[in-house]
Amino acid sequence: MSSKEPSEGGASSGNGESSGQAVVKEVELLRVSVSREGKQVTANWALHPQMKRDLKPEELKELAELMGKVTGLVGTRFSEILSTVEPDPPGTA
Repeated sequence: MSSKEPSEGGASSGNGESSGQAVVKEVELLRVSVSREGKQVTANWALHPQMKRDLKPEELKELAELMGKVTGLVGTRFSEILSTVEPDPPGTA
């Protein structure tokens, strides 16, 4: 998730003229990552440190519960897709 903020007055072209283009600043507030090692799939999430400090304890708890569900769903789905794309070879019992 990112936030885009235009700069005030637009960007400068360096020669004193305004280029008329807004400068975009992206801030990652929340990240969900899914990784795999062999058949093992791991899903994690992270919150921007300032956002974490700004949330009330009950809000952070609620977010943690919701993100636990999100990473569970995403990890499970990724694992399901992985098993259809790369099924176990026969005779490896």
